[in-house]
Amino acid sequence: MHDRMAKLDWRDGKTPVSQDFDDPYFSLDDGVAETQHVFLAGNDLPTRFKDGFHIAELGFGTGLNLCVALASWHAMGQNGPFTFTSFEAFPMAPDDMRRALGHFPDVAHLAEPVIEALSQGKTNLTSDDLIFSLVLGDARKTLPVWNDHADAWFLDGFSPAKNPELWDADLMQAVFDHTAPNGTAATYAAAGFVRRNLTDAGFEVDRSVGFGRKRHMTQARRT
Repeated sequence: MHDRMAKLDWRDGKTPVSQDFDDPYFSLDDGVAETQHVFLAGNDLPTRFKDGFHIAELGFGTGLNLCVALASWHAMGQNGPFTFTSFEAFPMAPDDMRRALGHFPDVAHLAEPVIEALSQGKTNLTSDDLIFSLVLGDARKTLPVWNDHADAWFLDGFSPAKNPELWDADLMQAVFDHTAPNGTAATYAAAGFVRRNLTDAGFEVDRSVGFGRKRHMTQARRT
């Protein structure tokens, strides 16, 4: 599928931890609740959902954010598909995705069509409820040449202290440039340089209450 697959350790046998970045893929407290707090509520979702809504993400990881977003889309009674584009340099092996998502049985099944497509070497999937694209490679190279705009961004790279490349000024500028008018971005990260880079890119930035052990998170809006 890709020449730079994610290398994992498993904490307590269930939480995948990146060997490259020494960082877990989701909250050790509750990964679903974290996604709901940080990425859905942080982007004023699901209230902003509309036909053709486009979510973009830095860091696909296990696919948990996609599952939670799709469950929320269904819960709002949306009929057509929404679009989900994720930028990922180190994709997780499909079997590892299944293993990780197996601990979230309420939503794990929603990822199965995507995981099956990825296991066949495909990076795009269109279904009744989802238009999915996985953009492989360094987002610092792939995002600037992307020819679309997102209504909401999930900025879910590894910790800024361990993966600063995914939070640098040029990449945050590319995020802004590929955000629709009145679009938003949200992240669990609250590092000062991340907020500054988002502000300098043109976003209106707020620090808000984080999830679990994280005191703060960051919300951004393109006004």
